[in-house]
Amino acid sequence: MSSNVGLSTPRGSGTSGYVQRNFAFMKPRNAGYGAPYPPVSGSNSSSSFSDPASKPFKQRQPDKQILEHDRRRAIEVKVMEERERLEEENERIEEEMKDKKKGGKGGDEKERRQFKSYQVHELAEAKIEESERLRKALGIKEEK
Repeated sequence: MSSNVGLSTPRGSGTSGYVQRNFAFMKPRNAGYGAPYPPVSGSNSSSSFSDPASKPFKQRQPDKQILEHDRRRAIEVKVMEERERLEEENERIEEEMKDKKKGGKGGDEKERRQFKSYQVHELAEAKIEESERLRKALGIKEEK
């Protein structure tokens, strides 16, 4: 092999002996764009700042899009928490209404209420329930 790289002979190694460059190796970051601090060594310094201690500090500017994304994400988390709380409360209220409906069979006079003119579906449901109670009370079998 040339320049002492790789195996002297590929025999018995189970490889072809071909040597590739390591693409996973990352070069150290230079002091250009995105570097948080100015370089300490004088290799990349300009001619006006020959002394590293006399160089002005360059503050890294925050990315406004990332900050805005974080703010929106925090709002979204609060909205999801509120949605979950309301869904749990809705389930609790529905269970209470079912319990009232099941347990309130004896006091039907208390359950009767006056419906508004726009509550046609509630009125229809109440009418069906009333018809069922009357049918059961009179012993009339349901027609199919």
